[in-house]
Amino acid sequence: MEIEYYKFEDGTNAIDPFLDALDIKMRVKVLRTIGFLEKFGRFLREPYSKPLKDGIFELRTIQGNDIERILYFFFDGNKAVLTNGFTKKTRKTPKREIELAKDRRERYIRRKINERLQEKS
Repeated sequence: MEIEYYKFEDGTNAIDPFLDALDIKMRVKVLRTIGFLEKFGRFLREPYSKPLKDGIFELRTIQGNDIERILYFFFDGNKAVLTNGFTKKTRKTPKREIELAKDRRERYIRRKINERLQEKS
């Protein structure tokens, strides 16, 4: 499975700042979890991955009392696009984080459609 970090129009990605803000031990664990997604793709399950709703999934990393999440979606069957990361402080995944992931998915798909149309012309 190919892993892609969601990129903004300016080319920067949405995941590196999240990873950079983590302490080194947690960053290593989160990167290991991303590696599991790369290796197992759609077959990755709890405790590492959980479907949320509307085709949005969460990668789950826990270290002690710290809980980190990265939301993602699948694209073109062989790609997982990581959209946003956050520290989970409530029992339920915040709705605003899910909505952000859905918004970024829509933008990503629109961009891909436009790129493919430009390639054909």
